[in-house]
Amino acid sequence: MQETVDFTNDSVSNTKLPQLSHLKFELLSPVYAQANRYIDLFSTLFLVSLLFIIQLQSFYPLSQEATNIFRYIIWAVASIGSLSLIYTIFADKQKFYALRQQDLSYKSGLVFRKTVSQPVLRIQHVELKRGPIDRKIGLAKLQVFSAGGALHTFEIPGLPLEKAEIIRQFILDHKDVNHHG
Repeated sequence: MQETVDFTNDSVSNTKLPQLSHLKFELLSPVYAQANRYIDLFSTLFLVSLLFIIQLQSFYPLSQEATNIFRYIIWAVASIGSLSLIYTIFADKQKFYALRQQDLSYKSGLVFRKTVSQPVLRIQHVELKRGPIDRKIGLAKLQVFSAGGALHTFEIPGLPLEKAEIIRQFILDHKDVNHHG
């Protein structure tokens, strides 16, 4: 005998939906924000210094018109670098993550705010990425990949290495338990 199952598709009340505003977001490592500020500052200083040296070099004297153009370029690079540094200072304060039993979320954005949540069961795999600066200051990026995409779904930068490894292992263990349980 074949049992019939009645299809239901009941409405869900807005009051019963989980609220993102109730998520307990955690800050990224303060070392991450500090490193970003130094990278912006040193990049700007390097470019301005390089342009200044090119302007003052004596191997190939520049015309007065070229010297004036270099002056404007130096000011433009310094201005853009300063604005980038100011933006970085404020934007890094708006980056948070939250890990719950069933999902992982990342919130960022200064002007345009964005919150990305991924159910743990939908995570295809998770990677730890560490560039040379990350290794030097003990940080890692956690890249989360969902099924069906070649690129990562989102990345959580600025995690202390130990915390990134714990989160990664939690996701791997949690997926394994739910797939076999």
